[in-house]
Amino acid sequence: MSRIILGVGGGISAYKVGELLRLLTESGHDVQVVPTAAALRFVGEATWAALSGRPVATDVWAAAHEVPHVRLGREADLVVVAPATADLLARAAHGLADDLLTNALLTARCPVVFAPAMHTEMWEHPATAANVALLRARGAVVLEPAVGRLAGTDTGKGRLPEPAEILFVARRVLARGVLAPDLVGRHVVVTAGGTREPLDPVRFLGNRSSGKQGYALARTAVARGARVTLVAANVELPEPAGAALVRVGTTEELRTAVLAAAGDADVVVMAAAPADFRPAVQHAEKIRKAADGTPPQLVLTTNPDIAAELGSGKGPGQLLVAFAAETGAGALDNARAKLAAKRADLIVLNQVGVDRVFGADRNAATVLGADGSTTVLAERPKEDLADAIWDLVLARLG
Repeated sequence: MSRIILGVGGGISAYKVGELLRLLTESGHDVQVVPTAAALRFVGEATWAALSGRPVATDVWAAAHEVPHVRLGREADLVVVAPATADLLARAAHGLADDLLTNALLTARCPVVFAPAMHTEMWEHPATAANVALLRARGAVVLEPAVGRLAGTDTGKGRLPEPAEILFVARRVLARGVLAPDLVGRHVVVTAGGTREPLDPVRFLGNRSSGKQGYALARTAVARGARVTLVAANVELPEPAGAALVRVGTTEELRTAVLAAAGDADVVVMAAAPADFRPAVQHAEKIRKAADGTPPQLVLTTNPDIAAELGSGKGPGQLLVAFAAETGAGALDNARAKLAAKRADLIVLNQVGVDRVFGADRNAATVLGADGSTTVLAERPKEDLADAIWDLVLARLG
């Protein structure tokens, strides 16, 4: 059983943290809630006590003989702060210790995850940006806030990520058991899903990709401290906490978004399944059946090879990870040929089929390296496979 401190900041989204607390306790964790005085103005102490099943810790002077301002941090396996307000981020970054939560943050020798929530202007202020950068440099995982409805009628970036997604990050951080995230300071671009090429207003050419492996790569990279841009094509999955999400539809839209994001990226992972072909003509109206039932003749044209374009234009030190979805006996040879043609550093080979890989929660892969290496990853949850891929990437980043 892991011991988690759940620090609650004084923001309107504190009401959503009750759901996070429930998810953490139902997952078997021992959770000590440490709200700030401002947080208790939004959600009362009785609520936190009832949901956690234990008294709430609020005061450095209560039970002073137990030295709670030191003991809590020392005993924790993980600290999660949600919502992490602009004020709380500032106090944590500058080592202030004016309440029990900031004392616990100073004494904690375990991983710390901050889930910020505030108005857009506060998140974008240079002071907040500097505080976030400082916390990340010290090894804390600071999630990017979500985009959506804020307090009042405002919308924008600054919304608390969904509790289930914060839980995912917390569990991955605990599972790795590493104090300092190893992708801190890295910008990674991940693509996910399958593109769709319109034939007419109601039909398209596409594929079976669900986006689950790409999302797993994005979510695990967030948990390892990276700044993540996720370019998602036609994916119906919850938005990953902490990732900047760009939604696209067609292969050309995917290409435009990836090239725009890849300029300062340390790693680009092309886990999406772009359609290789598109109709040469996109009809403005629905194609009708001929009176005699003769099917229409479709003329296809080849889509751009985004991974090959990235490979030929890689910046200094930038790594490219390609994916190869293959069938049949020649899968390994085809993947090797793609690795060379795309000038990728790694290529992840998946043996796919109607009921294999696409849409599943588990995956197996063979990862080929430009250095001649071959790594076989046995079947496992897609999140675990993603972590194994990041391990191979990190070994090449140096």
